[in-house]
Amino acid sequence: MSKYCPDHIDNITAVKILVLMLSIKNQVARKIHEKLHYYERQSPVPILHSAAALADDLAEELQNKPLNSEVRELLKLLSKPNVKALLSVHDTVAQKNYDPILPPMPDDIDEEEDSVKIIRLVKNREPLGATIKKDEQTGAIIVARIMRGGAADRSGLIRVGDELREVNGIPVEDKRPEEIIQILAQSQGAITFKIIPSIKEETPSKEGKMFIKALFDYDPNEDKAIPCKEAGLSFKKGDILQIMSQDDATWWQAKHEGDANPRAGLIPSKHFQERRLALRRPEIPVQPLKASNRKSSGFRRSFRLSRKDKKTNKSMYECKKSDQYDTADVPTYEEVTPYQRQMNDKYRLVVLVGPVGVGLNELKRKLLISDTQHYGVTVPHTTRAKRSQESDGVEYIFISKHLFETDVQNNKFIEYGEYKNNYYGTSIDSVRSVLAKNKVCLLDVQPHEEDFQEMIKSAQIMESQYGHLFDKVIVNDDLTVAFNELKTTFDKLETDTHWVPVSWLHS
Repeated sequence: MSKYCPDHIDNITAVKILVLMLSIKNQVARKIHEKLHYYERQSPVPILHSAAALADDLAEELQNKPLNSEVRELLKLLSKPNVKALLSVHDTVAQKNYDPILPPMPDDIDEEEDSVKIIRLVKNREPLGATIKKDEQTGAIIVARIMRGGAADRSGLIRVGDELREVNGIPVEDKRPEEIIQILAQSQGAITFKIIPSIKEETPSKEGKMFIKALFDYDPNEDKAIPCKEAGLSFKKGDILQIMSQDDATWWQAKHEGDANPRAGLIPSKHFQERRLALRRPEIPVQPLKASNRKSSGFRRSFRLSRKDKKTNKSMYECKKSDQYDTADVPTYEEVTPYQRQMNDKYRLVVLVGPVGVGLNELKRKLLISDTQHYGVTVPHTTRAKRSQESDGVEYIFISKHLFETDVQNNKFIEYGEYKNNYYGTSIDSVRSVLAKNKVCLLDVQPHEEDFQEMIKSAQIMESQYGHLFDKVIVNDDLTVAFNELKTTFDKLETDTHWVPVSWLHS
């Protein structure tokens, strides 16, 4: 089979199906056609076109008769608004012509053919929602794809694998898909298709229940690989998409969540997008900052390291990355589900990420003091010696270097680093301890940068490499404004319904 033709029949609208002869012997098809013509010749008409007027005349005449119980009941019935509405609808329908317009029976039907579809479609503004391709072995023009929710899909008359034989009486076996598109584009009014049905059994389509969050921007008009640009669905990073079909391993069908238009569009599949992004993405050296607002057992970051420390302790950042972090290396889609926190649900860890100098610590401090019963922070671990004014478990949890390194190997730290030959880190258990108190656990992650240029560079690395993982970006031009925005965001997270990774509900 050749690749899907870049041209398509989306610009041919199909909305009213006027006649269909599906998978029937030719002789039977002729008999049905003759019966329909006989019906047309009879010119059947409604018995009455003006039931509402007749009801008014009847009511007026009854008013002049003796008002016994039966007459009163009939007058009361005729005066009811719902009866008047019913009669009005009857008259509207009776005065319209709903007879089908039959296409002529083709004279050159092959008697050896077991089945044939003759479909007449009327153009309107809605696309048909189908793509075609040419079979390289047989030369036949095949329906390659039916877009879920489109006119063709809703009609149930055209299926993937159907062979297109004629368009408006013009044979298409020897034509290229582009030429067929041109014929369709020049056609006006009703368009008649002659189709040989596919012999393959098609499983009933089901509306997709899978939702994904897009982690990149996509414009089908700029995608040279898409089989049909006009059938593509554009989206922005952060958009929620409903997956309607994954039948094609390369091109999924999707629509924007909440979109009233039922027709799906083509988007690159997760596997295809990851593969081509990985092929054209340059190798990026491991950076000292690997921060995310998502839960991960392999979380790594620089803990306010000096330049000298970062050079001498490079091995700290060569640990094996977790599966979740590996997936984030090539941002494509993330499966999500709507979530609203219930009254008895535990709060989740909230990670604040930013380079030094943007006021991250001050924002966290203001958030903590705004409600000490609602927000909490972890107690970090360290291998340095305890000072006289410090208490174990208050400022730090003091442990040996050997135990710290063992816990690192066992993935017990969310983040850690080394400063002046001492380890510092935040353990998973310390986070759980805060959450167990029914508090929102705040965790800030930031590298140590010693000048403004390094701060800008660090921020750019975060945005370019990990920006797709951030749920909210706040620009701290004004501390009060930034704090209010942060606080409002936290309040909405606890009350509103929002989209979260599916894995969160199972973690």
